[in-house]
Amino acid sequence: MIVTPEPRGKLDAMTTQQTATAGTCGVVVNGPKDDVLGWDAVDWRAAEDDVRRLRQRIFTASQVGDLKRVRNLQKLMLRSRANTLVSVRRVAERNAGRATAGIDGEKALTSSAKAALAVEVHRQRASWQARPVKRVYIPKANGKQRPLGIPVLRDRALQARVVNALEPEWEARFEPRSYGFRPGRGCHDAIEAIYWTLNGKHAKRQWILDADLSAAFDRIDHDRLLAAVGTFPARGLIRQWLKAGMVERGRFAPSEEGTPQGGVVSPLLLNIALHGMEAAAGVRYSKLGADGAQTVAGTPALVRYADDFLVMCHTRVNRPRYPHSVGHRVLPGGTQGGAGRRGVGPGRPGSRPRRHDGRGGLALGRGAAGLPPRRHDRHGQPRAPAGGPDAAGVDQHRARHARDLPGGGGQGSPAPTRWPRRRGRRRLRDVRRRRPAGR
Repeated sequence: MIVTPEPRGKLDAMTTQQTATAGTCGVVVNGPKDDVLGWDAVDWRAAEDDVRRLRQRIFTASQVGDLKRVRNLQKLMLRSRANTLVSVRRVAERNAGRATAGIDGEKALTSSAKAALAVEVHRQRASWQARPVKRVYIPKANGKQRPLGIPVLRDRALQARVVNALEPEWEARFEPRSYGFRPGRGCHDAIEAIYWTLNGKHAKRQWILDADLSAAFDRIDHDRLLAAVGTFPARGLIRQWLKAGMVERGRFAPSEEGTPQGGVVSPLLLNIALHGMEAAAGVRYSKLGADGAQTVAGTPALVRYADDFLVMCHTRVNRPRYPHSVGHRVLPGGTQGGAGRRGVGPGRPGSRPRRHDGRGGLALGRGAAGLPPRRHDRHGQPRAPAGGPDAAGVDQHRARHARDLPGGGGQGSPAPTRWPRRRGRRRLRDVRRRRPAGR
């Protein structure tokens, strides 16, 4: 294998590789005439490094507020051959839905098909017209159906290219406590932020509002979203994807609002549309930096994961009015209160503002990870709910008391008022160790 050094001064030019094996000969460099591409001969480490460096430059320019430099770097990203290759690899090789076709039925599962797709996507980036999405339904955990919009393969590849150019700019601007659909963040980060806000015996934010945005993907206002995107170079493509419409059971339906849940760019567009919720809730920060964010005393704290959010306040929240004010400023149209309304609704049936007593952090966000909420003491140990231990815990305590302590246990034993502390557990452990074998 012969490796040609990378030319200097070209950020997105990739190393040329030529192999003597049949069927893998190809050239991978920048330029409109380099159409011969061997998919198996691409230096993916070099391509991903080029994209990563350019994303970092966009992020840095956005942090310092240099909008002109941000736009120039985004144009360079949209022209980059490395970005095209990485984007096609993402949608045709790495995504779980790579074998799912859009309305045209096209897939790219072989190396030759992926190489041809990369060449066509790189040629058609300026003249491409967005295609309608295919409407499919998948089951939800509560028994309902979740609507998805599946774009065609070329649209997915182009959306991945646009994400690499648009995401770094907004990552430098997003609110510090939004965690859904963001690189390097997950639901456990949101859980940790909630825990440290509510943890402690003298926690000040004792009133909690748990809510979500009903049908957030389907209710995004197009004009407001495009105004937030501003002068982004691929703004026309984003507009086409928003207005492309959908095909369900052979029938075409136009899309006047919302973005299809299932597209590569849709999660980023949702975060852009929801940007500003903390300002609407009155959250202010006294310190912002790489080591964390510190809220101003007396202001609420808001933690958002995608379209679910939790507001922790010092005083009681008026639920019919507070969610309306947040939702109206983010997704105009009001709260969830009638047919066809949009905005903010309760996170779970019967959800309402409730008070946290401050005796340890209540990890309300654990439901996002499929984990039950629980309460912790100051040592991080699980403790009983506020109403005392449940029936299973009482039976377990009585059985352990009867087994380990002479003359103890039985149905007449008193139920514990709270879980035994560490000292009690150590005593029970020592009693078990002193018991003779066979008993």
